[in-house]
Amino acid sequence: MGGNGNAGGRSPRCIALVGPQGSGKTSLFEAILARAGATHEGAEARKTVGDTSPEAKNHGMSVESNVASFEYLGDRFTALDFPGSIEFQFDGTAALPACDTAVVVCEADEKKLYALQSVLKSLEAAKIPHFLFINKIDKAGGNIAELLSTMQPASGLPLVLRQVPIQEGGAVSGFVDLALERAFVYRPHAPSELIDIPNDLAQFEAEQRFSMLEKLADYDDALMEQLLSDSVPSRDQIFADLVTEFKRCQICPVFFGSAEAGHGIGRLLKALRHESPFVTETAERLGFGAAKSAAYVVKTIQTSHAGKLSLARVLAGQFADGGAVHSASGEERISGVFSVSGPDIKKRGPAEAGEVAAFGKLEGIHTGEAISGEKGFAAPMDPVQPPKPVYALAIAVGDRKDEIKLTSALAKLIDEDPALSLHQDRETGEMVLWGQGEMHLRVALEKLARRFGVKAETRRRQIPYRETIRKSVEVRGRHKKQSGGHGQFGDVLVEIRPQPRGEGFAFTEVVTGGAVPRNYFGAVEAGVRDYLSGGPLGFPVVDVAVTLKDGSYHTVDSSDQAFRLAGRLAMVEGMPKCQPVLLEPVAAVSISVPTEATAKVNGMISARRGQILGFDARPGWTGWDTIEAHIPEAEIHDLIIELRSATAGAGHFKAEFDHLIELSGRVADQIVAERAEQRSA
Repeated sequence: MGGNGNAGGRSPRCIALVGPQGSGKTSLFEAILARAGATHEGAEARKTVGDTSPEAKNHGMSVESNVASFEYLGDRFTALDFPGSIEFQFDGTAALPACDTAVVVCEADEKKLYALQSVLKSLEAAKIPHFLFINKIDKAGGNIAELLSTMQPASGLPLVLRQVPIQEGGAVSGFVDLALERAFVYRPHAPSELIDIPNDLAQFEAEQRFSMLEKLADYDDALMEQLLSDSVPSRDQIFADLVTEFKRCQICPVFFGSAEAGHGIGRLLKALRHESPFVTETAERLGFGAAKSAAYVVKTIQTSHAGKLSLARVLAGQFADGGAVHSASGEERISGVFSVSGPDIKKRGPAEAGEVAAFGKLEGIHTGEAISGEKGFAAPMDPVQPPKPVYALAIAVGDRKDEIKLTSALAKLIDEDPALSLHQDRETGEMVLWGQGEMHLRVALEKLARRFGVKAETRRRQIPYRETIRKSVEVRGRHKKQSGGHGQFGDVLVEIRPQPRGEGFAFTEVVTGGAVPRNYFGAVEAGVRDYLSGGPLGFPVVDVAVTLKDGSYHTVDSSDQAFRLAGRLAMVEGMPKCQPVLLEPVAAVSISVPTEATAKVNGMISARRGQILGFDARPGWTGWDTIEAHIPEAEIHDLIIELRSATAGAGHFKAEFDHLIELSGRVADQIVAERAEQRSA
């Protein structure tokens, strides 16, 4: 099957657990560890390794990856349990490339099909082999074949059923393995027990087994010929096809069970053991096949004792304490190699190919980046980029002296979670924290308080409104001041007129006869520009042209400063007479949603003063639409919250500034009044 010099020729493998929120990934994570003997089995052992942070416990959901290693029948594995909420999914997105196999945990719940589709699409795009594990089978009813038919549109690969359920009294009590043609009954938190295939299930089992073989035969001509000639393929041949087609991402095998009850865990573990690729195959997929030394950083951890740790999957070679590593950022040295299991971090020896280990003090290395012990190393893949943010809050501390502490703590959180970002707004002076949703920022604020002792205040960020004018005026600005010695004198006549939208600011002069000496033109323009930072309505002025037409000067008292003040005074006098108007920023928004939610989202856009430009089927996504619209930025603040509520967490959008539009009426009056109140405070 492969190997790279590890004991027994079988290198450790890395397994990802992914799936929609609430599907039971962390419960399966714990059940796998218990069945492998890494933790105690049974309900009392839940959450001993996964979701141990206060934030995860407070909110009853995974908010960051869980990591643990275990052995099963002599094979070594590291399991990475990723959050299901779309707000925290980048924690998994960045790490997935380095995993050998993914287990997609889902439920028999049609409401979560679109969230499941998003997960499957990302795995298919990255060509990561993946199983589907239908969890909570003890609570699911109906025909398993019909269930699979319902789920198939969510997958771009054929869903290949590997088991059929045995039912007693309407409840699932066991399964028949279609490849082995053996039946098993579940035992609570214990291995299943072998039994004879029930007579009333024999025909259904035969039909589903033939269906499985037909799907395999789509990629194997020899098997197709056997089926057409009614020949019975050997069990070894069937397993060989299952392994080959799984590794090539041609099929998605489907298992089921109950993580809470410990059902179906052993069968899943055996599939992982026999069918998952090894690290050499993963390295080839990522383009590292020729590398003698390579590792991929799956997660960054900021600790209070060991400092920054880079959790990495070793793809080739060995990484040891004190060893030099090279990346696009330069050369650094590892300060300690650590094992990570849930909240426990311990020092360990060198990390070999296939293993997942944390490397200390690689300050310039970030999540999603490749490193190597080889000089001149050039990574064959670019670092994984976080998604664009969709939700923001202005963030501040009560005491200005704590601002440095705040920015330092946020920098560490952003290093851990690049889906967060911080922007300093020069115009408003606000620090704005961006993220993937309301819960994402809430958890970040909780971590700030708990881990760094920073209690931050938040509010809705200010929108960058602008103002312009509708009318032209001619106005004089005169600055005259006399006090002992030289006085100050500057006198200008300017014309202020509107510019077409998007033209910006223009300054010209048509002075004749030396009424204003040429050397003062620049000072007049500077005075005009001084005013443009806040017009009559209180916002930066755009799309205005000013022409210096006339004026006068004094041979002794005139100066650059005097003419600068005169230019500003002309604007102060003239701009309120130019019919100032508020300009609102409008974003071009692209919203992707399940088709059944399109009408609801169209209504949502209209209610937010948006303009629908059109919609079409989302390319490559069955049952999805993409809606294009223009929406005022002020109306986008909580759009993601309403959108996810309307689409069971599956919908998302991208927004970019597009243009400014005039805003008048009650909404504009309220914005101007609020601005005046801010300026007077």
